[in-house]
Amino acid sequence: MKRLSCCFTRRILKHISGRSPLQSSGGNMENPPKANADNNVFQSENLEENVRTTRSSSAVNIIHNSDFSEGIHSWHPNCCEAFVVSSDSSCIETKSPKLGSRYAVITNRKESWQGLEQDITSRVSTGSTFMVSARVGVSGAVQGYADVLATLKLEYRNKDTSYLFIGRRSVSKECWENLEGTFSLSNMPDRVIFYLEGPSPGVDLLIESVMVSCSSSSLCDSQSKGSPFFEEDNIISNSNFDDGLNGWFGRGCKAVLHDSMADGKIVPQSGKFFASATERTQSWNGIQQEITGKVNRKLAYEVDAVVRIYGNNVTNADVQATLWVQAADMREQYIGIAKVKATDKDWAQMQGKFLLNGSPSKVVIYLEGPPPGTDILLNGLVVKHAAKLPPSPPPVIEGVDFGVNIISNSNLNDGTNGWFPLGNCTLSIGTGSPHIIPPMARDSLGAQQPLSGRYILVTKRTQTWMGPAQMITDKVKLYVAYQVSGWIRIAPGPTTPQSVNVALGVDDQWVNGGQVEIGDDRWHEIGGSFRIEKQPAKVMVYVQGPASGIDFMVGGLQIFPVDRQARFRSLRRQTDKIRKRDVILKLSGSDSGSLLGTLIRVKQTQNSFPFGSCLMRTNMDNEDFVDFFVKNFNWAVFGNELKWYWTESQQGNFNYKDADELLNLCTSHNILVRGHCIFWEVESAVQQWIRNLNKSDLMTAVQNRLTGLLTRYKGKFQHYDVNNEMMHGSFYQDRLGKDIRPNMFKTANQLDPSALLFVNDYHVEDGCDTRSYPEKYIEHILDLQEHAAPVGGIGIQGHIDSPVGPIVCSALNKLGVLGLPIWFTELDVSSNNEHIRADDLEVMLREAFAHPSVDGVMLWGFWELFMSRENSHLVNAEGDLNEAGRRYLGLKEEWMSHAHGHIDGQGQFSFRGFQGSYQLEIVSTKGKITKTFVVDKGEEPLVISINL
Repeated sequence: MKRLSCCFTRRILKHISGRSPLQSSGGNMENPPKANADNNVFQSENLEENVRTTRSSSAVNIIHNSDFSEGIHSWHPNCCEAFVVSSDSSCIETKSPKLGSRYAVITNRKESWQGLEQDITSRVSTGSTFMVSARVGVSGAVQGYADVLATLKLEYRNKDTSYLFIGRRSVSKECWENLEGTFSLSNMPDRVIFYLEGPSPGVDLLIESVMVSCSSSSLCDSQSKGSPFFEEDNIISNSNFDDGLNGWFGRGCKAVLHDSMADGKIVPQSGKFFASATERTQSWNGIQQEITGKVNRKLAYEVDAVVRIYGNNVTNADVQATLWVQAADMREQYIGIAKVKATDKDWAQMQGKFLLNGSPSKVVIYLEGPPPGTDILLNGLVVKHAAKLPPSPPPVIEGVDFGVNIISNSNLNDGTNGWFPLGNCTLSIGTGSPHIIPPMARDSLGAQQPLSGRYILVTKRTQTWMGPAQMITDKVKLYVAYQVSGWIRIAPGPTTPQSVNVALGVDDQWVNGGQVEIGDDRWHEIGGSFRIEKQPAKVMVYVQGPASGIDFMVGGLQIFPVDRQARFRSLRRQTDKIRKRDVILKLSGSDSGSLLGTLIRVKQTQNSFPFGSCLMRTNMDNEDFVDFFVKNFNWAVFGNELKWYWTESQQGNFNYKDADELLNLCTSHNILVRGHCIFWEVESAVQQWIRNLNKSDLMTAVQNRLTGLLTRYKGKFQHYDVNNEMMHGSFYQDRLGKDIRPNMFKTANQLDPSALLFVNDYHVEDGCDTRSYPEKYIEHILDLQEHAAPVGGIGIQGHIDSPVGPIVCSALNKLGVLGLPIWFTELDVSSNNEHIRADDLEVMLREAFAHPSVDGVMLWGFWELFMSRENSHLVNAEGDLNEAGRRYLGLKEEWMSHAHGHIDGQGQFSFRGFQGSYQLEIVSTKGKITKTFVVDKGEEPLVISINL
């Protein structure tokens, strides 16, 4: 029997994730060189023939990630475990001489029906015959041959689940075989799951590739939802160019229809025709179609296109799908909705989503991006209402030993055993490193045994990436936040500061585990964090970074999972100390003497702590967005509308209308606003006309910007980020001299003395960027103050991945010494699993709320498709609250105080509550009396007299 249905929704989540491995979050460290793999070494002749046949008939493989080039993405192990390995992996026993470059291993199988599955519901339809060709093998305790089966699981809402046999293949341990079969559906189930199964329990199933395609290309083109050209509900007219170029036009260029190009080397991937945008003279030129009246406001649409490029000796370029929207008041908006790196070698699929807040008078979708002179080729375009995805289930995380180091031989008692040199460098053991655990790790681990004092000395380095390394593949658990800690020292000699990095090689991705900049020969703490959300084939940790030829030392390196719940318990106690206050309500008046024992209710109506969000002018047109915003935030910041490139994109042409309308919205709801930003020091954020100015004209433009903005809005913005990201850019300083920065602060203060003036930068709090770590940020602020800049606040943006509380708290403690208010000004966290995203958000909000130096938190948005980072939203595109949103609202509710009881003999009622506004109800036989009061900040008990 294979009807253990709970497994299809439960255990599979332990091992896989839809998100790619973590990307670099800062720095420019090099990656170690990788051996080249021949991706075609192990392609069988039969499979090649199948591929040629299906390509020639324009068939489309409906299986996502069919060759496991993206790991296990889109696949799910059914009650077992799965991972992807490369051909040179030694973890699989196989004698096959035809081993492919990457393949999936399905292991820990307890039943014969356990295997690897993929949901193909949206890619199949009735009335079509689908061909299946899978390249499979077996490994482990195989006696002779083992059967591998291809099966469909068909789920129905109102009747029993059924199973459809597709094909079977007997496979020996020595070689790979092709499993082939066909299937068709007479009726459409609610869910269709394709999976491979069959070998006996304990036998590992190996899968190199899977192809499922229609036997009739014309039928599939029109019916199969697996094809990107499925026409049902497609709002694009003539999406496959079957009617020539009807409905299509060139945008500043010429549109041409083709059945082939380049002497027949370029043919359609699907259908009979494709179109090109040619004679392009600007990057924004492309092919377009008007879709006015076909899209509805507040609905999410998904975009699916197949594109490539041709000509002008350009081999690859970004192709982007853009929406041009014109409102009834003629205001224009450009929305980037999808992007892909296209090549001149093959067709590429481009996908994205968009949502319109308002009711436009005109909407046009078009392709753009490659350099002028390069043609954009389009094989088909689908735009349809996006299906709602089911909520992310919480990942199953078991057997985590919090605080236990996963580095082998960390104390080096066994010499360099467990370590190896990455590259041609030399490792040896020395003594004299610190015995104490680095402070950030000590905050996580508590009392621990002292470190050994031994360190790894790395010498004879000829590349920056060379250093000590260790494999930790089998020790890292998915979805777990790991903290990195260690001591680093560089040998005497360098004349410039050196950056050192603890890095992780996760398959072919570089993950930042922490960085430190060292300018002397003392021991320095290095700390960071990481999380892996997609099953890797290989994880290596290594230390790298100083210039070639520079020796360095590593002592006490630890990587351990952090216990967030234990940290939260500590933060709750700290929060009670700094955000709450004892309150004594003292009632007086003619009736106060008769109130002994009378019921009293105290309800907090608003916490005074600032919780705000970014919003944009287009969000105002969506009443659902506005309703959530005004109910759940008391501060705001504008995403773009106050930036110089928005208010004066062309010299002398000013646009303050958007900012005015946003400000009026906030003012009408008593929401306070931060001004972001007056200037932006990073050159790429400076509009071209400013870059073209000479020194004198630039100085004049800067003064005009200050005068125009701060005079217009005097007294209306509580804060200003004066010169954004000075730790990461120097455009104005390079051109106008070092004095320009403090002078910007001085002038702004003169023009609007009521506004607090902030510095604002990113990666201050996470240990992953040597340009903006706390000590360097402090030096920067002190330098501004020494030049009389009236710095009034410290902005930490908070674009963070896998946050670890003690690392964040350490940065806050260091910055708090300056005595300035600290704000998280642009907080967002990202994970495709909304439960993990909620956990990350809770870490940041609790750390901020429990720290005495933090005076406010601003989220950098909350609504899907209107945030700068994907998978960071609290509310889905069409208004559904996800787990991250529920966690945010839950914390806000936790930080509201309510109390009830009876008035004592002294006419008093006491409670301890959060700072903010309250409503008091006194219920007696004579009726109900309602009063309001405010609990402000203070350490002594607050006595409030209530006159009845």
